Amino acid sequence: MKMTKYRAGFVSLLPFVLATLHGQGYLHTSGNQIVDSNSQTFRIAGINWYGFETTDEVAHGLWAQDYHTILNSIKSNGYNVIRIPLSNQMVETPIIPSNINYGNGMNSDLKGLNSLQILDKIVNGAGALGLRVILDNHRSNAGNSAQESGSWYTSAYPETNWINDWVTLTNRYLNNPTVIGMDLRNEPHSSVCWGCGSLSSDWRLAAQRAGNAVLNVNSNLLIFVEGIDCYNGDCDWWGGNLEGAQNFPVTLSVANRLVYSAHDYGPDLYRQNWFNGGTTSSSLVTTWTKYWAYLSLNHIAPVWVGEFGTTNNNIDVQDTTPGSQGQWFSSLVSFLQQNPAIQWTYWALNGEDSFALLDSNYDPTPANSLKQKLLAGIQSSGGSTPPPACTTLPSIPSSLTANASGSTQINLSWTAVPPPSNCSVTYNVYSSTTSGFTVSASNRIASGVSGTTFAAQGLQAASTHYYRVTASDAAGESFASNQAGTTTSGPTCTVAPGTPGNLTALAISSTQINLQWNGTTTPSGCSVAYNVYASTTPGFTPSSSNRVAQVTGTSTSVTGLTASTTYYFIARSEDQAGESSNSNQASAKTQGVATGGGGCHITYTVYSQWTGGFNVGISIRNNGSTAINGWSLTWTWPGTQGLAGVWNASGSQQGQKVTFANAPWNPQIPAGGTASGIGFNGTFTGSNPSPTSFFLNGVPCN
Repeated sequence: MKMTKYRAGFVSLLPFVLATLHGQGYLHTSGNQIVDSNSQTFRIAGINWYGFETTDEVAHGLWAQDYHTILNSIKSNGYNVIRIPLSNQMVETPIIPSNINYGNGMNSDLKGLNSLQILDKIVNGAGALGLRVILDNHRSNAGNSAQESGSWYTSAYPETNWINDWVTLTNRYLNNPTVIGMDLRNEPHSSVCWGCGSLSSDWRLAAQRAGNAVLNVNSNLLIFVEGIDCYNGDCDWWGGNLEGAQNFPVTLSVANRLVYSAHDYGPDLYRQNWFNGGTTSSSLVTTWTKYWAYLSLNHIAPVWVGEFGTTNNNIDVQDTTPGSQGQWFSSLVSFLQQNPAIQWTYWALNGEDSFALLDSNYDPTPANSLKQKLLAGIQSSGGSTPPPACTTLPSIPSSLTANASGSTQINLSWTAVPPPSNCSVTYNVYSSTTSGFTVSASNRIASGVSGTTFAAQGLQAASTHYYRVTASDAAGESFASNQAGTTTSGPTCTVAPGTPGNLTALAISSTQINLQWNGTTTPSGCSVAYNVYASTTPGFTPSSSNRVAQVTGTSTSVTGLTASTTYYFIARSEDQAGESSNSNQASAKTQGVATGGGGCHITYTVYSQWTGGFNVGISIRNNGSTAINGWSLTWTWPGTQGLAGVWNASGSQQGQKVTFANAPWNPQIPAGGTASGIGFNGTFTGSNPSPTSFFLNGVPCN
């Protein structure tokens, strides 16, 4: 297809109507812009916050901060929209996530909730701050990155599930304008096409089917449709190629709801052929215009850059070296600044990501000030005065009271403060066992509390605690409230429980031993739990350092053990009055790790190939009768191939020998199970023959 070129003077920066940062009501499109219910221009200037699509099935970072605090950080740093990736598995079979920190009162209102219910909390918390949300169908089964096949469906989650899950989510957030739209599928690639007419592979037709199903439930939502990777043999990033929309546009049942979406990355992710010694900002603009920006520049439809990101090295944020990461990022930010009708969300907020906005503690201050400065420059609609900022500290909370609720909880209540103009107020709670204490970070037990009540839990019986509360907004924190204190009630349990009996141990794999025992009678007024202690030394003494479990039932599984090792166990019962004496000692030896050439099978699939590069997916099947705990996969390439980027494993290469080792999250492959989602991008010269043999933990696989 002939590429249309645009000179810098082609795009006229027409005066834009000043958009409020968060808009009013539902949004719709007008030409190449997004506008709110008052027809005021709205620019998506947002952030990706991922985690729900992974096997954790919850937004990441809640192990470090309260979700209210993270939402406040998003707002205080100037972002107005959150793109939240999800999986079909999470929607259909939500779990109660375990990767959440409930210490010191954090995330207390999320206890016992499943993934969808936690999503509700985050959506409502975002709405309370004036933030908006875009839901993103990131993949089918829970996992990392885009779907391996590149399609919008899998055998386990066919298209009917995909559409029905979108209908479920649309009904769930019906009449809630915090959710402004649905990103129908993340990064379609490889197995899909645009405009080819096939019901099983034409992504454009599938997007129309799903988009119309959503609009049939809520006609007010925006429908975001990402591109593919290759169109007529011309390839861009996964989800980044919208060339086909020129001849085959998406047509929805409701007008003014369509937003096209593209993802764009720099050479740190993969060195595309447009990153070279002759790369300039102008040549990058030509590339972007060709693949996706033409839709906005020609006023065909709005375009949203749903993902783009860079590391926290200053040279990767801003640089003039041709073909560098910093040149790409600073040029893209400049392009977005010059074209305020183009929407964007940065990838990603997450502190554990290589392109993180925040640090690993999810502290409010961005990890790289230069990157935040560049992004802040494109947070308004451009060409006009930014929305008014919050510049006034909130007043001091008053009338703080503290009332004990039993022996382990104290309930706090205070009077709300009026939020200053352009501000949103939350509260921080501080505690000490010393009266007259001074508030500090070391005695803060909760932050980002949106209401005027708080329950301090997990306290000792008959203990006295003092509290103060401050109010916080984007301008800072108020002085502390009055002090309130009270004493928890004394214990009602006065009798220690009896000793557990008949402890037995049974090894069921190379890493797991199952235990069971006879329970004891619970004394009046008490609640009994069982402590399990373990050692590799017989006759050991139980202590806090070797306690491996505390459960309320009479059985447990101890996992993460070493293969072919004998472990010894002791159980004790415990209630509020104390702990029992030792049970009998039980022991078991873990099983050995399975070996043998017939015990594994490797699938090595080249999903796509282009001049000098290719993309491969790998799966490892354990055909043995016992689980594999920790794996290393090796092969030797018969050609001149080289590794360029690896996911869901760590990879290295010496000569033509390649070694992949498990990632921290996928060391185990159960008997009869498969480790999938492993893959890499590679380079080659000449031909690209696949390996002919593989070795798993040094043993040949078939």
